[in-house]
Amino acid sequence: MRELESLAIEAAEILRSIPNLRSRLLVNSRSDIAIAAGADGVHLRSRDIAASEARAIFSKAGLHQALIAVSCHTLPDIAAAEAHGADFAVFGPMFEKGAQPGVGVAQLQAVCDRRVASTPRMPVLALGGITVENATQCLAAGAAGVAGIRLFQRPDLQNVVRQLRSLL
Repeated sequence: MRELESLAIEAAEILRSIPNLRSRLLVNSRSDIAIAAGADGVHLRSRDIAASEARAIFSKAGLHQALIAVSCHTLPDIAAAEAHGADFAVFGPMFEKGAQPGVGVAQLQAVCDRRVASTPRMPVLALGGITVENATQCLAAGAAGVAGIRLFQRPDLQNVVRQLRSLL
């Protein structure tokens, strides 16, 4: 835990040192580490505590503006995350990754179409196997944006970000 906390603190300090940065730091599944590090919030796994529980933890620490994201894989996951007050959902995996099948663009569109039926609705980001080339499909299906891990580990990161921003 100490290593994760140290890494999160270092990441938070780096992000705070960059003027006019729109990026936010969310710690994966550990509200306690997010609070200790001064992160912007937490990203909960689909089988983690409810967003409402995470929000209560942040509130007890005096942090009332924490961002709460939830990984979702089905429409009921999206509904539950929203009902518990998540700020946004990360839906996927969108595309096949090795042996893991993707949920596909049609499922993303179904999730996004359902969200349009009543308002207000939380944003849904597409995740999993996202590339600059297929990000357009996700946005066209109704995703509020895309998230990625490998996508943002590429050596040409500035070019990747520039291309993604041009899609929005």
